[in-house]
Amino acid sequence: MTSLEGLRVLDLSRFIAGPYCAMMLGDMGAEVVKIEPPGEGEYARRAMPAVDGQSLYTFIVNRNKKSLAIDLRNQSGLAVLKELITKADVLVENFRPGTMEKMGLGWDAIHKLNPRLVMARISGFGQDGPLAEKQCFDGVAQAMSGLMDLTGQIDGPPTMIGSFMCDYTTGMYAALGILAALHARHASGKGQMVDVSLLESAASMLMTAIPQQMMFGTTMTRVGSRDRFVAPSNTFATGDGRHVLIVGGDDNMFPRVLRAMQRPTLIDDPRFATMASRLEHRDAVEGIVADWMAANEADDLVAKLEAEGVPCAKIARIDEVVGNEQLHHRNGIVDIPFAGTSVPMQGVTIHLSDTPLTIRKPLPRVGEHNADVLTGWLGYAAGQVETLKACGAI
Repeated sequence: MTSLEGLRVLDLSRFIAGPYCAMMLGDMGAEVVKIEPPGEGEYARRAMPAVDGQSLYTFIVNRNKKSLAIDLRNQSGLAVLKELITKADVLVENFRPGTMEKMGLGWDAIHKLNPRLVMARISGFGQDGPLAEKQCFDGVAQAMSGLMDLTGQIDGPPTMIGSFMCDYTTGMYAALGILAALHARHASGKGQMVDVSLLESAASMLMTAIPQQMMFGTTMTRVGSRDRFVAPSNTFATGDGRHVLIVGGDDNMFPRVLRAMQRPTLIDDPRFATMASRLEHRDAVEGIVADWMAANEADDLVAKLEAEGVPCAKIARIDEVVGNEQLHHRNGIVDIPFAGTSVPMQGVTIHLSDTPLTIRKPLPRVGEHNADVLTGWLGYAAGQVETLKACGAI
């Protein structure tokens, strides 16, 4: 048994945030039907690289789904979608605000069609407000939220985070909102709209930047890999051309760093005696650590630091991450059978003791489950499916 077994989800979304949200529900056991245009499917399917013609980009956010190819510009196709809505528990969409309304499927219309349905709307800036209809992607949200200005070296330019952090976070917020709305439905019997945006998701990750700015007028900006609040906590170059990150700035950890360095008496230096004094003289203390790091190899440094109980890690390249024994032990990297081979990808990230998340199927091919969904959800006969195909609706 899975957590969301029996739950029906319509996924009208594209790219990352929406598909990732719906995939999480699928991992939890929901039956997720991905609605996409006939032929080539959603635009992101064309991204390279690909396996047997299927994009890896879409592969990693569209597992555990069925594909129903519908032309929503075709009136018969739109009618099918409306009928599916009456049978669904959740609908996920990430069109630009106003698009669903133009199709006659805004929240009021959908709520009338199916009062129990939960509608998750994912957008760049939210469903209302002065920027609601502005186009947005992950990088735009990183730029506008200030996340990009917080990322990068102190003397370098603002830098994008190395992944689509805002998309993934927004997808998770949407999934969380859906679960909350479903729980509320148990009491009320009614569904509701879940409205999440990339900009607000990005702003939620700004730590203390907003209150610091508004209360004290201090503007947070880039600090490279430094910890903002303690020192020495940073990334340091090693003698063999690698980098090691240590978290050793609080009063509990700093003496351990000094023992690993075999310089325990440095704690008697008034510049380094307290957390506050080390932060004030961070260039000096990090300079001493940097010299030690530069004279040793990364693996030896990690061994010495770990022996003293200092949180640390060698900065891993992706070719090393794929061999990480902890990830493999926890099924954080799994092989998904597909087209006579297998595709390695990230596994589930939530571990439940009684109703575990599972990966049951890979990315579906476009329209692979047309007949399955139309007969299973709507009770269509084979002739009705063929009629829809003949008129271009599917």
